[in-house]
Amino acid sequence: MLKVTNLTVFNKSDKKIILDQANLEIKENEIHCLLGKNGSGKTTLAYALMGINADLIQSGQINFQNKVITKKKIYERANLGLTLAFQEPARFEGLLVKDFLSISSKINFKKNLKKTLELLDLNSEILNRKIDEKLSGGERKRIELASVILMRPKLMILDEPDASLDIIVYNELYDLLLKIKNELKCSILLITHREEAGLIADRATLMEKGKTIINGKFRAVMMEYCKRSKTKKKCMAGRKARNK
Repeated sequence: MLKVTNLTVFNKSDKKIILDQANLEIKENEIHCLLGKNGSGKTTLAYALMGINADLIQSGQINFQNKVITKKKIYERANLGLTLAFQEPARFEGLLVKDFLSISSKINFKKNLKKTLELLDLNSEILNRKIDEKLSGGERKRIELASVILMRPKLMILDEPDASLDIIVYNELYDLLLKIKNELKCSILLITHREEAGLIADRATLMEKGKTIINGKFRAVMMEYCKRSKTKKKCMAGRKARNK
């Protein structure tokens, strides 16, 4: 599905290398977690995949479904089937939810909208609500996911969608991601800090200081992350709790 080879991103303003020969491989119809501390380069990599910072790419290659897209424009990547959901859902205060979602749909808006609402357990009444502070954090996340689903992507890049959610809501989110993957037959790149993501992840990649440290099965990658983050006891405690 996607292969990133020796990707180097250089910030010209402060003359620092943000990504240093990073590598990533995502297979068809898998959920792949991208792990790492804040500042490790995860979001920079996500932006590079989408073409947001393509002008900062110094070397390396991005291959999507056997096509080199390293120098392609954002809209060209979107047309090929890539889409990115930012960590903070888009805020178009005062805009009706249905109008916001209509922007994302390519074809058969009404038909796909109905399926999408059912998939995300959203009541149709939410369509006539405004995007404002009255929406809960969970509702905003679901609306953001709905906008992504309506694009019918082949690869969804989700930048920490589980951030700032309580335990009940992020467990619901993981269930939703599984449903989305199975419904769309797509792949998902999930940028996260949470060990609980291993409940749905097929594989994972760990980044540190812009470099790719390890990739493979989620458990092995997460254990390396915990070791480097000095949170091994916390990770093991979480695992024991889930195994009870």
